[in-house]
Amino acid sequence: MANRGPSYGLSREVQEKIEQKYDSDLENKLVDWIILQCAEDVEHPPPGRAHFQKWLMDGTVLCKLINSLYPPGQEPIPKISESKMAFKQMEQISQFLKAAETYGVRTTDIFQTVDLWEGKDMAAVQRTLMALGSVAVTRDDGCYRGEPSWFHRKAQQNRRGFSEEQLRQGQNVIGLQMGSNKGASQAGMTGYGMPRQIM
Repeated sequence: MANRGPSYGLSREVQEKIEQKYDSDLENKLVDWIILQCAEDVEHPPPGRAHFQKWLMDGTVLCKLINSLYPPGQEPIPKISESKMAFKQMEQISQFLKAAETYGVRTTDIFQTVDLWEGKDMAAVQRTLMALGSVAVTRDDGCYRGEPSWFHRKAQQNRRGFSEEQLRQGQNVIGLQMGSNKGASQAGMTGYGMPRQIM
């Protein structure tokens, strides 16, 4: 953990708002899913934000999680180190984030390494794990273990087919964003450069 003193003023208010977004119920659901998904000797952490952070902080649980979402032999992180060195642990978190993005989690849903490592935004960590679970449920490739109702299924394509006639008709319609031409006239307008008729 970084040696940071207490924050004051606006920084303190911002940090308190970030901490309010953390959801304890969601933490329990995510812990249950990770333990079920990894199907290994992953220990259940004590409840609480600090324990959840400590459980994920070295990156081994996250790497086991992302590897378990792939078929055997296709894991994106071949070697998971259980090193106690800070830079190795942060590197594993970064590997997890890259693998999650490759798996299909949007870049906007991915937390930054310091959010987890320093505990700055554990709600962002929860959002990333929720997005990862949603992608796993949506893929439905047989690697997801857990209740499908735990995560939202992502929307799939919704293609629409229009005939040539419908496309031609659409070219004649004036969109509402462009305004309307009903009732428009230039009655009462004077030519450009002429003085106004004020009576």
